[in-house]
Amino acid sequence: MILSNEPGYYKTGEYGIRIENLVLVVEHPVEGAEKETLAFETLTFAPIERRLIKKDMLSPSELKWLNAYHAQVLEKIGPRLEGDDLAWLEKACAPI
Repeated sequence: MILSNEPGYYKTGEYGIRIENLVLVVEHPVEGAEKETLAFETLTFAPIERRLIKKDMLSPSELKWLNAYHAQVLEKIGPRLEGDDLAWLEKACAPI
């Protein structure tokens, strides 16, 4: 199953901010689990706008996830770009 992961914030009557990716539900074996477990595999890759991020509000695990996600974006999209486009992506995906 493919679904949309859409964390966001909405201020009533004013604005909304949403980050959206498509994810695939996949089997995810966990040693010792009593039941089958599932996980999400990201299908779409685009950098998350740095101006939306307040680093001091992120937990260490959230910051680790964000930097790992950006590394994946650069790994998957970077080889398809060159010049100014690649430079922009590298800057957008730099560790926070």
